[in-house]
Amino acid sequence: MTADSSKIADPVTAYIGFGANLGDARGQVQRAILQLGKLPDTSLTAQSSLFRTAPLDAGGDDYINAVACVSTRLSAHALLKGLQRIEQDFGRERPYPNAPRTLDLDLLLYGQARIADDVLTVPHPRMTQRAFVLIPLLQIDPFIVIPNHGPAHQFAPLVADQSISKA
Repeated sequence: MTADSSKIADPVTAYIGFGANLGDARGQVQRAILQLGKLPDTSLTAQSSLFRTAPLDAGGDDYINAVACVSTRLSAHALLKGLQRIEQDFGRERPYPNAPRTLDLDLLLYGQARIADDVLTVPHPRMTQRAFVLIPLLQIDPFIVIPNHGPAHQFAPLVADQSISKA
């Protein structure tokens, strides 16, 4: 770590999940991906296609989902704060768990880090159970390994019953 604890010396590869099902969900996800690359010390290196998925554990319209990969010198917590600012810029409200949303950003992976504190859990705790995370993630990197879980592709059959299609 540098003197500024929000930055690290060497870049880390991080994966971000995107989802929206209110308003212009497709446009919001596309614009949010562009905003991700504008975070300090962060560059967008890859993005998946957009996918349409039925909501899990909630009602409402279908979601538009994607995953993006960045190279960043931000610490995991500073990156999370940047993601939360992007959500706020898009009008994100949190009235109740699993509420429909204008934009939802999740820090899925941060290098090989395993983080579990009051603010952040990485790898994302439910990413192996969600087609809307696994399918776009595997599109970017078919050989990606989830720390403490193993190769991501081994979880794809477990989510095969979840509705997902390219948007």
